[in-house]
Amino acid sequence: MPPPLLSRTLDPILGVFTGVFAYYLYERHPRTALPEELRLTSLLRWKREKWQQERERKLQATEDPIDWQVIAASVEAESDKQAPK
Repeated sequence: MPPPLLSRTLDPILGVFTGVFAYYLYERHPRTALPEELRLTSLLRWKREKWQQERERKLQATEDPIDWQVIAASVEAESDKQAPK
């Protein structure tokens, strides 16, 4: 294992910062001129909206009315069976 340049904890932090900063400069540089719909923030926003819609669809499909009184009655009946006589 090579010796750390600055310290064992600062080297990874510096590496992550450098990578994020380089990607930021890549997206914002006029030469690359990425359209707004291809930038990371808009792609992440699109993915999150898609995930939320899918989650809502699943919740709507599996939503069954829960009858808490039936559940409470079954728990009481079960506890009455197990109670010592």
